Amino acid sequence: MNSYRINLNYAKALFMLAEERGQGDRVAEDMRLVGSVCAENHELGVIFANPTIPAARKVGIVQSLFENKVSEETMAFLHFVVRKSRSVHMRGISEAYLTLWREARGIVLSELVTHQPVDEEARRGVMAAVEAYTGKKVELNDQTDSHMVGGFKLEFDHNMYDARLRTKLRKLRMEFAKNEYESKL
Repeated sequence: MNSYRINLNYAKALFMLAEERGQGDRVAEDMRLVGSVCAENHELGVIFANPTIPAARKVGIVQSLFENKVSEETMAFLHFVVRKSRSVHMRGISEAYLTLWREARGIVLSELVTHQPVDEEARRGVMAAVEAYTGKKVELNDQTDSHMVGGFKLEFDHNMYDARLRTKLRKLRMEFAKNEYESKL
């Protein structure tokens, strides 16, 4: 079974259980934490991927990492994932859960990349524009890219608006390369 199916199946099971118990929003916050810890800690991924480390030790690691930080439902689910030898998929499962949660709540995830940090007024403006375009509530993640010369890049709901200076210069260069104004004698 491929990783996408594994991630989605486990995420669906957790989502259905959490919604049934009225814990969907709390588990979403827990999954944000789990996903960020897995993304930021390469060693944790190596440990989870290592089949020679016993499941009991991995459960202990999960317990020490997330104890008193996640709900009982989430902790039980994480233990279950580890015991089923799926701990290597923990980050993917958390991302799949958050995708299901956003779909159920009518929320679209947007990524804004700029050269410098964006002030709150600009964030609200971007969120309002995306909300007007999609008709959904917006969860905006903004990032800075020091390699970006100017402008911004906005991605949401399988769309991308690229207003980077580099892109505009490339388009202008392509227009000049056509050389439409050259005499064709």
